[in-house]
Amino acid sequence: MTMPFVVPRPPEVEPATWPAYGLTTLTVLPLVWRRRAPLAVLLAILAASALYKLALEGPGQPLPYTGLVGVYTIAVLSPPWKRLVTAALLVVAVPVSVWLNTQSARELTFSLFVFGAAYVFGRLHDARQREHRIEAERAAARERARIAREMHDILSHAVSLMVVQAEAGPVAVRTAPERAEAAFEAISATGRDAMAQLRQMLGVLRERPESGTAPREPQPDLAGIPELVARVRASGLAVTYATEGGVRSLPSSTGASVYRIVQEALTNVVKHARAHTIDIRLTCEESVLRVTVTDDGRGPQAGSGGHGLVGIRERAAAHGGTAAMGPGPGGRGFEVRVLLPVATGPVPSTAEVGA
Repeated sequence: MTMPFVVPRPPEVEPATWPAYGLTTLTVLPLVWRRRAPLAVLLAILAASALYKLALEGPGQPLPYTGLVGVYTIAVLSPPWKRLVTAALLVVAVPVSVWLNTQSARELTFSLFVFGAAYVFGRLHDARQREHRIEAERAAARERARIAREMHDILSHAVSLMVVQAEAGPVAVRTAPERAEAAFEAISATGRDAMAQLRQMLGVLRERPESGTAPREPQPDLAGIPELVARVRASGLAVTYATEGGVRSLPSSTGASVYRIVQEALTNVVKHARAHTIDIRLTCEESVLRVTVTDDGRGPQAGSGGHGLVGIRERAAAHGGTAAMGPGPGGRGFEVRVLLPVATGPVPSTAEVGA
């Protein structure tokens, strides 16, 4: 609207006046409230524009910019009924404006096109926003599920070991006091480890006041499996752990999932299997990591839950792998078999931890 101050109007056209500029400004001011009441703002813009056209001959604009902004905002923010009212309003207002101006079919076609384009762009922007919200909600749901699995694995494993040790404690006190002391130490160590892992997990949910970000602690990986085996072995089970083919360096997320898979398989054995021996084997083939946990117990029983086995399947599927559970070799015991795709590369030497 300030263009005539920069580029003078043609001599045959009457110069713009200050009242014309003031009335033109009234078509812009309502945009301040366009997000709060977009339809009311559009009505105010149309009313000011009509008054401008009927009462004054001012500088004008080649395009009704403020009206286009109003239509775009309605298309983005307003419910369907307000968008329908806007469409009906434009069907009347645009032809009237053209009739008051040039009365040409060209201007009518162009005006309808630009207002339609503003509406379409607004709807496209709203669709993108909704897609982003949906994706954010899905990401939050995935994160909640991941945290729930982590906390289930941590608590279930720790509590199962503590229960086994606590049940063995009274018997050991009467028969072998030195073993009772070891059992109590194992309970204490298991509880401290569970508390440390839970603090790490809850730290992800808690925001730091000074930075607004949650602390990120290292996740467990393959290097933590021997310590995991040692804790289960302290409960009285004979546990062996071996790697074959050389286990490659894995991404942190994959390594953490392998650790949790082994942890949950051990937890199921401790809670349900009544086993005496467990064999854990990690076999790295050409492009697959095979995780096998075999015991000589009875396997999960009806009514024993099953969330842990579901979690194992979910973790495997998250990395494009598969998980199967069933009787062990020869139909004896129970076996968990997980296949995870891994990147090919140099293979380090084999490592083994015995009973």
